[in-house]
Amino acid sequence: MGLIEKSSGAAKILIVTAALFVVFAGIKTAANILVPFLLSVFIAIICNPIIARASRYKIPKVLAVLLVIALFVVIALSLAGLVGKSLTELSLLLPEYREQLKDQFVWLTERLAEKNIIISSALLIEYFDPAAAMGLAADMLSGLGSVMANLFLIILTVIFMLFEASTLPKKLHFALADPDMRLKQIDRFLVSVNNYLAIKTLVSIATGVIVSLMLWAFGLEFYLLWGVLAFLLNYIPNIGSIIAAVPPMSLAVLQLGVPEAGLIGLGYFIINIVMGSIIEPRYLGKGLGLSTLVIFLSLIFWGWLLGTVGMLLSVPLTMIIKIGLENSEEGRWFAILLSGEDDINEPDKIES
Repeated sequence: MGLIEKSSGAAKILIVTAALFVVFAGIKTAANILVPFLLSVFIAIICNPIIARASRYKIPKVLAVLLVIALFVVIALSLAGLVGKSLTELSLLLPEYREQLKDQFVWLTERLAEKNIIISSALLIEYFDPAAAMGLAADMLSGLGSVMANLFLIILTVIFMLFEASTLPKKLHFALADPDMRLKQIDRFLVSVNNYLAIKTLVSIATGVIVSLMLWAFGLEFYLLWGVLAFLLNYIPNIGSIIAAVPPMSLAVLQLGVPEAGLIGLGYFIINIVMGSIIEPRYLGKGLGLSTLVIFLSLIFWGWLLGTVGMLLSVPLTMIIKIGLENSEEGRWFAILLSGEDDINEPDKIES
């Protein structure tokens, strides 16, 4: 009897694993359709609190939706134009930056050779290429720009989602066989997702603005481009700010010098400490934390599955899955595995 139970349990695990692989293959195949849809959901969740607040002031919903969408389009097109111009100029200057880097490395290897330390300048260029880091950031932003080519489709989807947002909780209750609205975890899930994405977006905007102002004060080129990169990568806690700091620091080494690049790195560090360790915990709390390992693995997984947009939305997507699992008896164990150390030390946060 025990052998039968063990074999049935193993078969269940194999079936679930096979089903997951089929689902992942389907998602990867349909990435071109899913990515604009996910961006639309992401934008709609961010905009919905503004629509809800407008209704409190007796502003008609149609007017509120149109105003929010118009504001979003103006901001998106303005940023796209400015970032696109910066990317074009950066791509033209990359060969020049590589030549500057080569000259600096040749000088460095000559000074080291005087101290009987023999290092190949070609080897240094291969492993420490700031131009490559800047090119990687440019490729990431270009990948996002190619998705935004479907802007009209995304805007239409967001508009329909915003009109349907008020009825979504009721639909979920009926879909989950809870017409009496007794399953409070459904409402808690929706509120948690809304709060997380709205607050995270505000903090990310503030981070991008502060980074741009700091780099502008230093006189670094393409400061707006690096501010947009800091805004996008701030959705990835812990490691996102590190990735965002590498391209501007690399450019600062070539344009301003090593001391100024070090000061810029210190500025990024301070911004990350203030935003990530003071501002965000105050408004988000510590109950929504993911472990650093999960953040890194989610970055790889969603990037492989959905490309550039998947990398930028990796933590919000994982966060939504975690919140949903926390509100499910069957999935709570997996939510605990995704949680950070603070949540494990305070298990009541997960169980509440």
